[in-house]
Amino acid sequence: MSYLIAYDLGTGGVKASLYNRQLQTVARSFTEYATYYPQPDHHEQRPSDWWQSISQSTTQLLSTAGVEASHIDGISLSGHSLVSVPVSRTDGVLLEQVPIWSDTRAEEEAAAFFRQVDEEQWYMRTGNGFPAACYPLFKLMWMHKHQPDLLARTDVMLGSKDYINYMLTGATYTDPSYASGLGTYDLKQGVLVDEWLVTAGIPAHLFPAIVPSHEIVGRVTAEAAAYTGLAEGTPVACGGVDNACMALGAVGSEEGCSYVSLGSSSWIPVNSAEPVLDVETRPYVFAHIAEGMYTSAYSIFAGGSSLRWVRDQLCPELAGREDAYERINDMAACAPAGANGVVFDPSLAGGTSQDHSIHIRGGYMGLHLATTRNDLIRAAMEGIALNLRLSLDLLRKHTTVSEQLLFCGGGSRSALWRQMFADIFDMDIVKTNIDQDAASLGAAAIAARAVGWWHDYSGIGDVHRIEHISKPESSNRDLYQRLLPIFQHVHEQAAALGEYMHRHTQEVASPIDDRVEESI
Repeated sequence: MSYLIAYDLGTGGVKASLYNRQLQTVARSFTEYATYYPQPDHHEQRPSDWWQSISQSTTQLLSTAGVEASHIDGISLSGHSLVSVPVSRTDGVLLEQVPIWSDTRAEEEAAAFFRQVDEEQWYMRTGNGFPAACYPLFKLMWMHKHQPDLLARTDVMLGSKDYINYMLTGATYTDPSYASGLGTYDLKQGVLVDEWLVTAGIPAHLFPAIVPSHEIVGRVTAEAAAYTGLAEGTPVACGGVDNACMALGAVGSEEGCSYVSLGSSSWIPVNSAEPVLDVETRPYVFAHIAEGMYTSAYSIFAGGSSLRWVRDQLCPELAGREDAYERINDMAACAPAGANGVVFDPSLAGGTSQDHSIHIRGGYMGLHLATTRNDLIRAAMEGIALNLRLSLDLLRKHTTVSEQLLFCGGGSRSALWRQMFADIFDMDIVKTNIDQDAASLGAAAIAARAVGWWHDYSGIGDVHRIEHISKPESSNRDLYQRLLPIFQHVHEQAAALGEYMHRHTQEVASPIDDRVEESI
């Protein structure tokens, strides 16, 4: 027997999955790691935690499956995006903690860059629709200003999965999907834009060479094999960014196919041969794993993580319970559709570029003395779905979206939530056996192509098996249609209030204590 290992390196932890030749999951393991918030707008993780988690999850995976490491034909990774890991070829990683995708410390650097570069033209060439400060180009500008000695010692700046590939093989490469989130990558030309690097004051040599996702970039070294339990010489494919891997694993590479990812952050993407671009609402775009394709999306930064906040703050008695979300679903089911007039805005992690302000903050509206905890929980689940409905409507203005939406991510396990989405979206919601493993499946497909099991990605659909379809219920659908403009008004007012508070509290805001973010 021969197998592949796919690693899904996410915001909350790493999932290792073992696949057979039919790309069926044989076993999986998950290891969590922390996110740190040392200052406002600073969101950091430790690369050493990723590497340790790779080792732990691999050991657990092979032990659980009873598979010898020598039977692994290949490895590939899906990695969370917009990460900047400074690496010296002599000294290794130069920072204990590095900024991750949601880190926005580089707002001033981005503003300085756009005083010299037209921001709309930059967006139309890059498709980088997150707040600009999230992108590595501007994080490097921040580093150049605040940590110049460190940047001078840096030989290469690596993304999350590219760092793990480096630790496995000693090689430093990236692929088009990850490069498309650097802040200086021309989507159509498939190259870094040199004049932007000159403007930013960032040397081009800091970025690794770009190769196809399915190219084998190296083989597991003896040192990495001893640490992880993998076999020395195992081929490692370049892999891809999580958004692109999930798109591949969820709906393949067919034109117009779309899905909902309902994890810690949540988004609605669509596959297309042309990137979906709009300077007003700024959908964000990544190069797809499949050559010549793109995955374009609108998102909210706190989807499942908003529900996790509800769990931790409103249901402390559920701490540590494996059935915590099942109990939350039970409580939400006890409240009627519409949550007795309570509206929840899930912008707990700030706003995306589609919002009127990145400083938007979440909250409840419509509280009254009869409000119950059940109402609050249901309102949170509805608010996340309503916020994503706004994203869906924006996407529909620019392109054709599937008549059915596949659900991926941890939230797809909730039948109650899937029904809410069906009613709020007024369309069928499909759950398959792939569930929250879409990014892992995408990475496995890359590995399958890299080692010659597959010649393209046309077999993705054969791996999916439909388990349930949630159809809109007319009574709740009509209620949510009336609630949608109310939610949109609340959301716009929350953005205005967040901007006002940001302007008037900057000087008196106290530093945020270190907090740890766990994955839903």
